[in-house]
Amino acid sequence: MRVFYILSSPRAASYRLGHMILPQMEAGVHGVDVVGFFFFDDNVLILQKGHPIGERLARLAKERGLLLMMCDGCALERGMAVGKPKWVDGEGQGVKTPYEVQPKDHVIEGVMVGCFPDLYAMIAGKVDLVVTL
Repeated sequence: MRVFYILSSPRAASYRLGHMILPQMEAGVHGVDVVGFFFFDDNVLILQKGHPIGERLARLAKERGLLLMMCDGCALERGMAVGKPKWVDGEGQGVKTPYEVQPKDHVIEGVMVGCFPDLYAMIAGKVDLVVTL
């Protein structure tokens, strides 16, 4: 089974990913094929260079081709991206053409910045189950 995780609850990245999922994946005993992770709110903070969990995740992502994406608005609010929200204008209206937003230099390699339209495009046909933690 191919699984994609959305990390939205407080400490989902630092505890559930860092102390459960990641060690199981590293040991080869997690039990499913993980396709990737989408980080929301403060969970994006582990994606900074030098963060122990983030560095381990970056290594695993590179080895296995995992998708790592952080919410554009969450990343912008926390100084981890530059640009503006991809799919919403300054007045809260949706747009048909996305704006540019990129991770800053202090974000681990391979992390994308996006929103749900980007996620859906990336995982279409590649995932059997989406789990939100």
